[in-house]
Amino acid sequence: MDIQELTTESVKRFLKYIKVDTASSEDSDTTPSTNKQFDLARLLRDELILIGIPESDVFLDEEHCYVYASVKGDPSLPSIGFISHMDTSPEASGNLVCPQIIEDYDGKDIALGSSGKVLSPSDFPEMLQYKGQTLITTDGTTLLGADDKAGIAEIMTMASYLLSHKDIVHGDIKIAFTPDEEIGKGTEFFDIERFGADFAYTVDGGVIGEISYENFNAASCKITITGRNIHPGEAYGKMVNSLRIAESIDAALPDNMRPETTKERQGFFHLMSLKGSVEKTVMDYLIRDHDKALYEQKKELIRKICADVEAHNPGASIDVSITDSYFNMRQIIVPDHMEIVNRAIAAMEVSGMNPVITPIRGGTDGAMLSYKGLPCPNLCAGGHNFHGIYEYIPAESIGRITALLINIAAT
Repeated sequence: MDIQELTTESVKRFLKYIKVDTASSEDSDTTPSTNKQFDLARLLRDELILIGIPESDVFLDEEHCYVYASVKGDPSLPSIGFISHMDTSPEASGNLVCPQIIEDYDGKDIALGSSGKVLSPSDFPEMLQYKGQTLITTDGTTLLGADDKAGIAEIMTMASYLLSHKDIVHGDIKIAFTPDEEIGKGTEFFDIERFGADFAYTVDGGVIGEISYENFNAASCKITITGRNIHPGEAYGKMVNSLRIAESIDAALPDNMRPETTKERQGFFHLMSLKGSVEKTVMDYLIRDHDKALYEQKKELIRKICADVEAHNPGASIDVSITDSYFNMRQIIVPDHMEIVNRAIAAMEVSGMNPVITPIRGGTDGAMLSYKGLPCPNLCAGGHNFHGIYEYIPAESIGRITALLINIAAT
């Protein structure tokens, strides 16, 4: 296969997809959380048909915004699924994305448009491994959307390639594009039976060569503090300031259990937002740990801290609500499904790629799907610095990962 042609085709698709604003929303109670995700879903449905998949083998869930498709193959071979998500993180704008294309990168700082922001190897030293390659960056005002529109482009180009190269022997290739992965709801209405794969891969990772079959156990925690607001001139012995109580809760959490002080398999508490007034304050935390026992201990610790703080602040009421988001897929993959991982590793080696087996400091749709009966490790999509204005992806990585998916399908 011609890697340059795959790169050109995949990058063209990627640049088209990132123009569609698909940011999800944590403040919505609908699925999808934002109706604009349908804009990309419909585009992808039409494109799947255009590349040669029969219309009867393409399905758009018009209620919940899932796209399913099937590339027919040898029914005696395993049916392999590939999944990417359509939404982008609500942590940075995904509207009016204006990418910069930096050809023959020289290893120096890259000015991000006229924003005054700079993408620098002094902050992100891994950039230097891409000297001489073509980097696609933001203009400093939005995220890029490589998470996970790079994965979508790679899957779409893989499908197009298989359809135009009938000599490649493969089983049925199942494709799914999901909404709301970034807010932990990507598999809520995923139809495993309609999808029809024996096993699958999410194409939603980072650096080229990365493969992951373990991830955080994850929960969201909402702490609601109710205080008592009294005019400050008469507050002595009466006021209960919920904002000050929120400060004491966060200060009681260990400093060595925060995202900025942890790495690899170390878990953390992450204060995502704090909004309030004297009368009422709401804190939102993420709780993460790869180890299930330590994960449960973290949930108990934050409950205990809140109970202790409440006891030391008469007149205050503190409500703690903790909701599990997903669990570590290692418990599903390692005992019974390592052949899926080995298949991907073998395909990476055929593709001239160095396999990098790493735990995900996050989660993917694949974690939840694994627990629902569809074993689903995660593969690289090629990008860096997701969820913010410093996001970038090498064009060459997009092409090489497309080739990797083709080799997995044909292995």
